[in-house]
Amino acid sequence: MLQLQGVGKTYRIGAFGGQSLQAVHDVGFGVGAGEVVSLIGESGSGKSTIGKMVLRLIPASRGRITFEDGDIAGVRGHARSKEYYRRVQGVFQDPFSCFNPIFKADRVFELVRAEYFPASAAAPWRAKVEEALTTVGLDPGQVLGKYPHQLSGGQLQRLLIARALLLDIRLLVADEIISMLDASTRIDVLNLLGDLKARGLGILFITHDLSLGNYISDTAVILRRGRIVESGATSEVFASPVHPYTRRLLASVPQLHTSWEQAEAELGGDGAEGERTCPGCGDGGRPGEHGLVDVGDRHAVGCFATGAG
Repeated sequence: MLQLQGVGKTYRIGAFGGQSLQAVHDVGFGVGAGEVVSLIGESGSGKSTIGKMVLRLIPASRGRITFEDGDIAGVRGHARSKEYYRRVQGVFQDPFSCFNPIFKADRVFELVRAEYFPASAAAPWRAKVEEALTTVGLDPGQVLGKYPHQLSGGQLQRLLIARALLLDIRLLVADEIISMLDASTRIDVLNLLGDLKARGLGILFITHDLSLGNYISDTAVILRRGRIVESGATSEVFASPVHPYTRRLLASVPQLHTSWEQAEAELGGDGAEGERTCPGCGDGGRPGEHGLVDVGDRHAVGCFATGAG
């Protein structure tokens, strides 16, 4: 459904744009219908930049992004953009920033109606909105007619997902959508994403939280400094990490049964990037110059001989 091939993004920075910063390097992966793919990485790894390119909020500098066999770079003009956003929607980290505080929260539904369903009568439209709200676990009577400050972050986040469901969406880009929510609400939103996945929705789940990526995703893509360092079936990547950076990430997760001294010793052992032989370089590749190398079924790893990955 969604495919990225050799995608890169370079920003012009400095005075008068005289310098450049390459935020994303040669990224490639896919998201299928009914599949959750997690982009996992620390701040500055390029994961949100990838999400913005998929949503056409910023253009890719190189490479190709296709959705349902059509190159999204060719989506130009109001009509074609409107059709694209009928099928691809995004939900972001801070739900409060997505609502105008002087309007009632359900105004977001009226905006969708005005743009995509202008001929819809009031009664059928309200029934459609209430069905979408029920799908995301909200009681229409408790959220409709309320201002954003009268609702919780979890309720607002679900309102945004319900707004997306009013359209014929096939792909949802979820960018850190639960990082600002409390623990009890997080699991509710994650379970909601699981329900949407079961209905055939493809989800690009962007997160810095390893546990969330492990819980929700079918495929994990680990990013570092704008490059994919490891990707594959989530169970395989988490159970048998190959790249030292992935191993460091997993080793750094706090565990109740492990003391700080033990954790630091394990982290130091797994973190030495020169300790293991890079699979690609071992086959004659030059350090930092080869791409992802298959190390198992649906499991690939980038170069780490020089820390370039």
